[in-house]
Amino acid sequence: MTSRIIVLGATGYTGDLVLNALLRRGVEPTVAGRNPAALTALAQRAGGLDHLVVDATDPAGLQQHLQRGDVLITTVGPFERFGFPVAQAAADAGAHYIDSTGEVGFVRALHERHHQRARDTGAVMLPAFGYDYVPGVLAGALAAREAGDAARTLDIGYFATGPIWRGISEGTRTTMRDGMTLPSPRWHRHQLTEERTASRVHRFTVRGRRKSAFLVSGTEVLFLPEAFPSLDDVSVYNGWFPELSRPLCLYSALANATTRLPAGRKLTDALTRPLLIGPPGGPDAALRERIPSHVVAVASTGVPGSAPLAEVHLEGPNPYSLTGELIAWAAHHIATHSDVNPGVVGPTAAFGLETLRHACAELGLVTV
Repeated sequence: MTSRIIVLGATGYTGDLVLNALLRRGVEPTVAGRNPAALTALAQRAGGLDHLVVDATDPAGLQQHLQRGDVLITTVGPFERFGFPVAQAAADAGAHYIDSTGEVGFVRALHERHHQRARDTGAVMLPAFGYDYVPGVLAGALAAREAGDAARTLDIGYFATGPIWRGISEGTRTTMRDGMTLPSPRWHRHQLTEERTASRVHRFTVRGRRKSAFLVSGTEVLFLPEAFPSLDDVSVYNGWFPELSRPLCLYSALANATTRLPAGRKLTDALTRPLLIGPPGGPDAALRERIPSHVVAVASTGVPGSAPLAEVHLEGPNPYSLTGELIAWAAHHIATHSDVNPGVVGPTAAFGLETLRHACAELGLVTV
């Protein structure tokens, strides 16, 4: 029996990408949100879809519309503000759950609050199942598997080509701004630690050129050590602007320092406000085509100067297009298969490495 798929936030930028990816798969989801007029218009444009008027901040009201076995997709962020009630409603209803968050703190809290309940009900809860951070988890898992038990360190870098600054959505700019003053978790010496975002700069080889990337948050540090216990260290880096990696390191230090001053919040907001500059919404289809993604994972012994044990490069669609396709694939797979592991889990734990690799290849995310 195929489960019902519900898209919460379907009238937003990411929600629209997910909805269109589902429709291309022949799936007719129920669209949900709080604006009746916008939902009705969207449902009609999409061929007469069912729609629900719900408030993401009201878990009891949302739960009334959920049944055990439904697949609830939410793209309503920031997730630290709006995500917890939605996840609570899914957990209480025994519904499957997928979100598009890039907020690792939210993912950690979701695991603490709902992992056991989801396992008990057989529900799959997949946070951050998009460009943040499925490609890095896949590349990291492939590199760690190839390297074997000798691998102690795993470094993962996210890169993109083309006019990337023009191709960043309003939501991503907000997350980047907020992330400058939030710590980034690392897996270090077999435990989670927190460091200042952009406090480290790492260099990767991308398409034959050495490029810099700065330390960021990533769910790779949560999920990969479970699958590969020999790993001592897992770190995630962003190399979208390789020439700015070191200046951003200083910028992050300054932004974090202002938070400790009197009126620090206002000073920090003023300092980080330039990161919000840009058009509303996100890049259109033509611009997304010009900005493909590239993710690299390097497994090593961790000994300075030693050669990598394994290096995996993945290239694929634009980050936003890929997010929509990944979430649509996961929702459809969960709705039509019974072979997915329950709980608040990462991509490889949910589906298995080979199933995930084949699915990503079908979406255009392939090794190069």
